[in-house]
Amino acid sequence: MLLCVYSCVNTSVAIATNLAINSDLLDEALSLGGMRTKKDTVNQALTEFVQRRKQREIAELFGSLPFDEDYDYKKARR
Repeated sequence: MLLCVYSCVNTSVAIATNLAINSDLLDEALSLGGMRTKKDTVNQALTEFVQRRKQREIAELFGSLPFDEDYDYKKARR
């Protein structure tokens, strides 16, 4: 098992956690990401995962919000 320490998304507390992580996948991520440590690689992967999920939620809103035909985006820039 690999001991990973990661920062929680909403706090600055580090939590020591035992995780069974695929070593080959972690090594590939370490190489591709250019991180210096496995800890940095896991933290970066978690950060990117959360960002992508939030982006997906925003993308799902496209087409579901009402369109205001009277809205003048050029006027709003002034």
